[in-house]
Amino acid sequence: MATPPVLPQLPTSFEANPPPMGPTPPQQPPGTDMTGICFRDQLWLNTYPLDRNLVFDYFALSPFYDWTCNNEQLRSQSIHPLDLSHLLKMTGTEYMLSEVMEPHLFVFRKQKRDSAEKVTPMLTYYVLDGSIYQAPQLCSVFAARVGRALYYISKAFGTAASKLEKIGYVDSENEGAASESKTGKEVIDFKEVKRIDHILASLQRKLPPAPPPPSFPEGYVPQPTTEDEKGPETQQGGEPQLPTVDPIIDQGPAKRMKF
Repeated sequence: MATPPVLPQLPTSFEANPPPMGPTPPQQPPGTDMTGICFRDQLWLNTYPLDRNLVFDYFALSPFYDWTCNNEQLRSQSIHPLDLSHLLKMTGTEYMLSEVMEPHLFVFRKQKRDSAEKVTPMLTYYVLDGSIYQAPQLCSVFAARVGRALYYISKAFGTAASKLEKIGYVDSENEGAASESKTGKEVIDFKEVKRIDHILASLQRKLPPAPPPPSFPEGYVPQPTTEDEKGPETQQGGEPQLPTVDPIIDQGPAKRMKF
């Protein structure tokens, strides 16, 4: 009886840590946010080199790995899981190694293949220095950046508002002090008034005497005063006496003569 031929073992297959037996744990559906999870197996990293040939076996140990993908079917057939010649002939979910910077960075793209030319990207994962992460989606990145920008903008407005309140408080204090100074200045200084009166009096003494009043016009008859009514005998010969005051200047406009 002939024995069936044994398929050659590829150097990329990893048999030291086979997939766990029993029911496969439920996987997260595509689009599920697992950005808060980080996977790292230090024992595996200490045992095997992390290069493009073994990195997929290391990635298959993480909770990000989908056991129903096409790559897992190739692994079960002892074919390299990243063999593009076989993946192009299959349809369904698969992982592709898009970027490699050995031994620090490996980027896996999870995508849905409908044909050899048509694929739909789903999620992106990366292995950075032995730690596996899920890359956030673009909308999540924008939301986080916008939220951070809004936080700093609101903080800046709060700081500016607090400074403006302080400036307004100082201005109110300055206005109060100015009003107090104005009220202090408005108070009458009697010493200053007396000094000004003294200066005006000295100037008045230095000025020449006022000229005599003008003569009365012809036909002007002065009105009798109370003194004339009480003492008519004081008048001499009926001659009109000149008043002691100027009737035009000192008696006001109401008693001026009308022409």
